[in-house]
Amino acid sequence: MSIAFVLISIIPGKEHEVYNKISQLKYITEVHPLLGQYDMIAKLDIGDINEVGKLVINDIRPISGVLDTKTLTEIRL
Repeated sequence: MSIAFVLISIIPGKEHEVYNKISQLKYITEVHPLLGQYDMIAKLDIGDINEVGKLVINDIRPISGVLDTKTLTEIRL
């Protein structure tokens, strides 16, 4: 299993809508609203780290209200 975190900027007033849609995605294990530079963080738990980009581009960015994303991936030390 691989872990990635997606920081999400959201259009003001769309936070609840984005939260509900992201929470329903099958590979999302946690979603947390934030205060600060980003409005939300989502934790992805996926089998193949190479799938992260496709999932962010195809499933998260198209959600109405999402302005921008920044993805952080887990590494092994």
